[in-house]
Amino acid sequence: MLHEKRRLQPPPMEGGSEEVASLIDTYFSAYNAARLREACQLLVRAIDSGATIGVSLSGALTPAGLSSVLTPLMRNGFIDYISSTGANLYHDLHFDLGLPLYRGTAEVATGAHDLKLREEGVIRVYDVLFNADVLYKTDEWVYRVLMAPEFDGKRMGTSELHHRIGKYALETARKTEAQSGRPTKPSILAAAFDLDLPVYSPSPGDSTIGLNFSAIHTAHPDKGPQVDPAIDVMEMSALVLDAKRSGGLSGVMILGGGAPKNFLLQTEPQLQEILGVAEKGHDYFIQVTDARPDTGGLSGATPSEAVSWGKIDPEKLPDCVVCYLDSTVALPLIAAYVQARCKPRAPRRLMKRMPEVVQRLREEYRKTDLYKRYWG
Repeated sequence: MLHEKRRLQPPPMEGGSEEVASLIDTYFSAYNAARLREACQLLVRAIDSGATIGVSLSGALTPAGLSSVLTPLMRNGFIDYISSTGANLYHDLHFDLGLPLYRGTAEVATGAHDLKLREEGVIRVYDVLFNADVLYKTDEWVYRVLMAPEFDGKRMGTSELHHRIGKYALETARKTEAQSGRPTKPSILAAAFDLDLPVYSPSPGDSTIGLNFSAIHTAHPDKGPQVDPAIDVMEMSALVLDAKRSGGLSGVMILGGGAPKNFLLQTEPQLQEILGVAEKGHDYFIQVTDARPDTGGLSGATPSEAVSWGKIDPEKLPDCVVCYLDSTVALPLIAAYVQARCKPRAPRRLMKRMPEVVQRLREEYRKTDLYKRYWG
């Protein structure tokens, strides 16, 4: 079942496609095709407006090779920070290590062969297949990286954790490329390190990266990174406030739902409700999802409901699009569209600016009535 001809190794999507953009503008006229067209056009407006854009990632996107679509958007300055499941970040490291993942078939996706796959030591992510050894080798790499002195007992948020892992991921990707003699697709974390782009994980323990630093704590409680989610909440809120106070706008693009979606959106309630900072909500909102609001499964629900929480500026509700579509279908089309329609922007390098961005948030908080209530 693991045939070399089926190996998943898509190259980065360099450059857009005018043909795809024209197809979307001309023929995506109704129903969810129209919503996808509107999402593409809204993202172009957000990019051209200079908005700071955060993207959330949930669902198994990286095993399908879709970081090959995301990393060019990052390099072109169309993504400024990311909220992701830890699983997406972990499985993307397989590519830096040169470990093979394979396309399965529709028959494999039914689960009819799962017992046989188990016997053969093959892991299945729907219709993506790989040897269990891929996990073991990646686990060893992650474990050894997290044992480096720079992680030892240090309190940090996940942006710093991922930034430090990304340094090793980029080095490893370059070594893999040199040894194999063929181009290696760099992971999200490798590209993010190179771009000083913050990457957050709202549930850091809910992934194999978390399992590995937990293993280090199990061996020696004072070793390894001490991950603090309070730092993440503060930093992400500071990034949104900085975008607004610098005379700019804030946009979000949500792929799927779950914790990464809410983590991206809760920045505004944190500013308004918890800190008492005067704010109105995000300016642009794009979501690609296959969930429904009436079952409680849309993870933060519709844009209009998000207005009630202060997550979205009510005056900007027309600049909100929800496209009910599989992210694996929508993302390559959106990426091809915006790369055809938008000029690259210079990376914001927000990791380098993080101390000043956080300081601005602290200064604003200290002026609020809520700060005075609690701290005098």
